[in-house]
Amino acid sequence: MTTVQGPTASRRKLRSALRAAREDAKLTQDHVAEAMDWSLSKLIRIETGRVSVSTNDVRALLGLYGIDGSPEAQELIALARVARQKPWWQEARASIQPQYAQFIGLEAEASAMLCFQSSLMPGLAQTRDYARAVITNRAPGQVRLDEVDTKVEVRMRRKAEILERDDPPRFDIILDEAVLHRAIGGVEVHREQLDHLTSLAAAPNITIQVVRFDTGRVTAAGSFMILQFTDDADVVYLESANLENFLERPTETQPYHIEFNWLRDSALNETESLALIKRIADDL
Repeated sequence: MTTVQGPTASRRKLRSALRAAREDAKLTQDHVAEAMDWSLSKLIRIETGRVSVSTNDVRALLGLYGIDGSPEAQELIALARVARQKPWWQEARASIQPQYAQFIGLEAEASAMLCFQSSLMPGLAQTRDYARAVITNRAPGQVRLDEVDTKVEVRMRRKAEILERDDPPRFDIILDEAVLHRAIGGVEVHREQLDHLTSLAAAPNITIQVVRFDTGRVTAAGSFMILQFTDDADVVYLESANLENFLERPTETQPYHIEFNWLRDSALNETESLALIKRIADDL
């Protein structure tokens, strides 16, 4: 087992390890809750990663499972310490949904990201003005005006934390051509966004490809992002106006890998894609 560095991925790894340790000890959740004098719901929340768990509680669980003092136990205690650290977006939690906060944490700790967008620029590729236009141009009631600045700053901080660090993740982006023509925020904002997209593509860890209208290929998957980790299973993040969801079982994530590769095979190559983006920007 390799210790992960961030609180979100640490909590995810810890929950899986604790559940596996309980199953190896052949104990039911009811048995553990009774032995620990906990409610069953507390144990379920720990094993699903919805709450962090103290190092004292981890030690007590490991003692019950008969593995306290082992190298594995020390690794799990270390994970518990990291999982309880406060992330940089903690102060903005009042303005962002819990699922989005979880996504930010996983995104920050991924080793690679595979993103397909059918209608908007990916969040990490957005300029400040484009992000503001995306956040404000929602159906009435979806975003409060007093939250807009915070949401924009969170998005810009995400970009800085991930794309400007010393070891940025691989970031493969596939865009439906519709994204390049949808002038969110007006012509000037849209042109700046397209120029920014071509600038991003100069980074060695970022690839951008476009699926042209004339390929005739469509996907029922909608927009999605596959997050990959060096020492844990992939996560697929799905986002829409009314849904933010994570898929983690291999049977759930594998179809998105197939879909992404199918879209990549039908897309323009990187050089052709950047030429198309530049041509659209020049025509505005």
